[in-house]
Amino acid sequence: MSSQLETLGHEERSRSYDPAAPLTPSGNLRRRQLFSRLTEQLATAAAIAAIAVLVIVVYSVIARGAGAISWDFITKSAPVGVAPALVGSAIIVAIGTLIATPIGILIGLFLTEYAGGRTAALVSLTMDVMNGLPAIIIGLFIFTLLVSVKGTFGLGQSAYAAGVALSIIMLPLIARGTQGVLRLIPKGQSEAADALGVARWRTVLSVILPSALGGILTVTILSVARAAGETAPVLLVSSIGPIDHVSLNPFEAIANSPTRIYTLSEEANPAGFTEAWGLSLLLISFILFASLGARALLARSKGKRSS
Repeated sequence: MSSQLETLGHEERSRSYDPAAPLTPSGNLRRRQLFSRLTEQLATAAAIAAIAVLVIVVYSVIARGAGAISWDFITKSAPVGVAPALVGSAIIVAIGTLIATPIGILIGLFLTEYAGGRTAALVSLTMDVMNGLPAIIIGLFIFTLLVSVKGTFGLGQSAYAAGVALSIIMLPLIARGTQGVLRLIPKGQSEAADALGVARWRTVLSVILPSALGGILTVTILSVARAAGETAPVLLVSSIGPIDHVSLNPFEAIANSPTRIYTLSEEANPAGFTEAWGLSLLLISFILFASLGARALLARSKGKRSS
């Protein structure tokens, strides 16, 4: 009797299971698939939204500012053009770049090649905190340090003070970016130099830095693009310089693009708004081309390393 029951059970199981039948997903699998599709769609929508915001902003600036762009607008002083603001911004950003770039590269080298675990963590945290500081606080700090104590340092509001403020903004970007680039350099190159008894500083100068040069330049260009549009610290420490002539003196307040845009936006004057949009178009064009150039330089650098 028991053998008959076992035979019937085996036949029943054989009839209920067909190896050739298509698999049907369980309820748990269907939920995972639904969640995966939903996540993919949300991520795609977020990416499209980010691109759309940039396109809308750029289109708005072009639509409102293209009419103001001309050769005289770029090369002449007020009331015809904005040359003093363009030259002033170039001077301020150049000062910030000259200060931040060597220090940032050295910090990146220290973090990658010399610092121990705890020291590297502390310096990295410091750079991250600096990167998160509001620009207005940096401007206020430089105002207190270099501007409000004019009798001590002899600066006052000046392009140099604005450049120092921008250098603080650029420093953590260059330092952390350099650290990331140096981490991509194959360790075999420096290890081979160490095995040959080459001094560490010579290895850094002759092997590591040349290999990372393209990436470091990319990081620097992106930092310059970030600093070029900063308004708050420049407004605090450089004020509103003369717009009727180009000034090249870094130790006096000079006109600059962000501050000029801010000033024009407060005027109830259609011509002033048009000038502000035109200057905004020049500024955003520089930032976009700098970013694209940095990406192209990075791609070229990666191609050379892979080959």
